[in-house]
Amino acid sequence: MEKYVYELKMKVRDYECDLQGIVNNANYQHYIEHTRHEFLSATGISFAQLHTEGIDPVVARLNMAFKTPLKSGDEFVSKLYLKKEGIKYVFYQDIFRLPDMKVVIKATVETVCVVHGRLGNSELFDTVFAPYLSK
Repeated sequence: MEKYVYELKMKVRDYECDLQGIVNNANYQHYIEHTRHEFLSATGISFAQLHTEGIDPVVARLNMAFKTPLKSGDEFVSKLYLKKEGIKYVFYQDIFRLPDMKVVIKATVETVCVVHGRLGNSELFDTVFAPYLSK
């Protein structure tokens, strides 16, 4: 069983759907990115402030497996847990439809930090993420 450390409830908006009446695949990336940003905010980190300080976390690789489509008006919960692998933080992010908790997507997002223009470790993230890391 996954050890989720953060979750965010959301609702599908009409404009996020395609002609088939289901959420366009690109919008799932928006959902999981918003979840990561809200997770950062919940830990006291401001994404905008990081950039001002010369720290830019960026996505290096993204993999999404689509399981069940969402439709307009569906409510869902986006959950995540994370691991550290070398200089990468790997976010395991899953979305579940509410209320039946059916799996919508399973995603893995590898992130790295660019610190003052150079790929490197972020002591800030190492410190802030330590209590949330899955072994």
